[in-house]
Amino acid sequence: MDRKLRDFLGAKTAKSFADVLGFETVGELLRHYPRRYLKKGELTPFDELEIGDQATVNGRVKKVTARALDSKIEIKPDQVHRFRKQRTITKVVVTDGRNDLEIAFFNQPWLLTKLTPGTAALFWGEVTKFRDILQLKGPGTEILDEENLTEAEIERRARPFRPLYPATSKLSTATIERSIKIVLDSLDERVEDSIPDLVLRDEKLLGLREALQKVHLPDTEKDIHDAQRRFRFEEALVMQTILAQRRAVTDALNAVPRPRKSGGLLDEFDQRLPFELTEGQAEVGEEIFADLARPHPMHRLLQGEVGSGKTVVALRAMLSVVDNGGQAALLAPTEVLAVQHHKTLTKMLGDLAEQGMLGGAENATKVALLTGSLNAAGRRTAMLDAAGGAAGIVVGTHALLEDKVQFADLGLVVVDEQHRFGVEQRAALSAKSGENTPHVLVMTATPIPRTVAMTVFGDLAVSTLTQLPAGRSPIQSSVVPAKEKPDWLQRAWTRVREEVGKGHQVYVVCPRIGDDVKNAGDEEGEFVEGEEEKGKKQQARPPISVLQVADALGEILHDLRVEILHGRLPAEEKDAVMSRFAAGDVDVLIATTVIEVGVDVPNASTMVIMDADRFGISQLHQLRGRVGRGKVPGLCLLVTDLWAGSRSYGRLEAVASTTDGFELSRIDLETRREGDVLGVAQSGRRSSLKMLSVLRDEDVILAARHVATSIVSVDAELAEYPALRAVVRSALESETTEYLEKT
Repeated sequence: MDRKLRDFLGAKTAKSFADVLGFETVGELLRHYPRRYLKKGELTPFDELEIGDQATVNGRVKKVTARALDSKIEIKPDQVHRFRKQRTITKVVVTDGRNDLEIAFFNQPWLLTKLTPGTAALFWGEVTKFRDILQLKGPGTEILDEENLTEAEIERRARPFRPLYPATSKLSTATIERSIKIVLDSLDERVEDSIPDLVLRDEKLLGLREALQKVHLPDTEKDIHDAQRRFRFEEALVMQTILAQRRAVTDALNAVPRPRKSGGLLDEFDQRLPFELTEGQAEVGEEIFADLARPHPMHRLLQGEVGSGKTVVALRAMLSVVDNGGQAALLAPTEVLAVQHHKTLTKMLGDLAEQGMLGGAENATKVALLTGSLNAAGRRTAMLDAAGGAAGIVVGTHALLEDKVQFADLGLVVVDEQHRFGVEQRAALSAKSGENTPHVLVMTATPIPRTVAMTVFGDLAVSTLTQLPAGRSPIQSSVVPAKEKPDWLQRAWTRVREEVGKGHQVYVVCPRIGDDVKNAGDEEGEFVEGEEEKGKKQQARPPISVLQVADALGEILHDLRVEILHGRLPAEEKDAVMSRFAAGDVDVLIATTVIEVGVDVPNASTMVIMDADRFGISQLHQLRGRVGRGKVPGLCLLVTDLWAGSRSYGRLEAVASTTDGFELSRIDLETRREGDVLGVAQSGRRSSLKMLSVLRDEDVILAARHVATSIVSVDAELAEYPALRAVVRSALESETTEYLEKT
């Protein structure tokens, strides 16, 4: 499998594979699986054809004619180009020398110049009879005269299942098929298999050699099914082995146990809580406390939708560490969110966060904020509080990982919004903790289906909050087709005025900031290109901007208090606008996705999302989570210029139909390539997954996870499994697994 292709295919063909597909070895070519199969039927002699059979015949063209169906004009070979866009019928009479067969091809006039009398070709389709003449229904054809084919090659071309490969104009599927056949014929019967023999038997899987034969040259649908099943399991096993090895490495590291202690900050905080923890919050809290009590670092993912109470769970974990004399760091992806977290934690703790201050509780700690926008004095104070241990909790961005930021005893790192740590970041944290590794809790508000969590976050234990705290109001969502029904958009603005009249507040969200198209990507929006209008491709106009909408609404909402907010405003101005909106001094806030995180206004009842089709499903769900956060029912209006029936309009209808984030996440991921799921396609690389679907193959992933865990538990270095070790090493060296480090 490691042999060079040039040893089998010759230098010229091998160079084509290297230049076009990046393949240099036998293994790379043989793992270029068919994207689908052409089902042709068995190669059958003319005199054995039976009505209703799906059959393939080998014959020579006896006669060919073509005519336009509407005008009845007969088409001459030199006139084919004139009829390419008209309805046509091309009739071909094929013979084996004794019997004739008539075949009709619709709207393929170019066959008149290809299937000339005397041409040898394969034809396939369903055998029928009309006026005592045998015919093929739904036919296909492959010309044989253009190549010097042997009888064996013709037999192979006539197999009932013809593989069709991902190909390019420079490397056709026929060339790929022919090359794979050459390589397969030269392959040893006993190829070293990455799946151990015992696992092959237990899981009832094909061996590698047999699976390669059946996936590329199948005789039956069962051949295809069995081969694909084997390769799906192999892909899952490789990933799960990598993740199992990482779990083993984490489990072998040392961490200071931080068990829950009685009579400390955590107990005091729990007694003061103005609400009762949900059942989920309590259960996840106990899982985390159990992890913190171990002498090995916790490595847990906490997922829950906006408003599910992740912050309370994380704060209780941080207080447990502080009760044990340690410190906790909360890392946020943006300064805006870091500031919001600092305010939230300080407010929730009250005098428990006022160590050394007048009125502070006796056992209080400090909550420090460390961001790039702090002035020199504030930054120096925060760094001293962290290094000296006065600050039990330090909130900041990834600037906290810088060498100059030191902690007295860093025991827990909480990472918000999917910002996972790779090897380098973990090493940086360990360096701040001496010989011990801090516990790590990763939080995300984007619901992740279980199969994706097992694949992408498989080296983390996963906890999920599904309940919303009491008091959260339901959110009603509706699609507003502004172009198709402009009066609906007018009604939306009337509804905005009505909500403000009731004393509530409104968000209006836009995809970009200003009129300059170049800044369309300045925010963190998941922009989706414009699509079809009533089935026809339309050139997408630039996404609508905050400044455009603010100008357009100037007259409509002239008597309301309207302000704008976007990422290019100075930090002080952004904070001031947010503060005024939170205080109720702004009626309508026209903003970019900067409000997706960090703004919590219980009085906000309505959100209007302009050009909603320009955002991804998950982001729309995140955005609307900003309303309905108090006792006021939430309303989210998804405005679009698309027409009903387009794919993107369907996505908006899906968002409007449910508030179940996990269901929406699944719908979102099903519309994207697997590479997107794993975080690799954005960089233009191929996904390492060719057969496995992380959404559909949960049973395969579970089985592979069990096998990988068993293998790694007794042989973490895979010394007894050299073939599996080689495939794992190859995957780790490949750019396509970068998602395991950086997702």
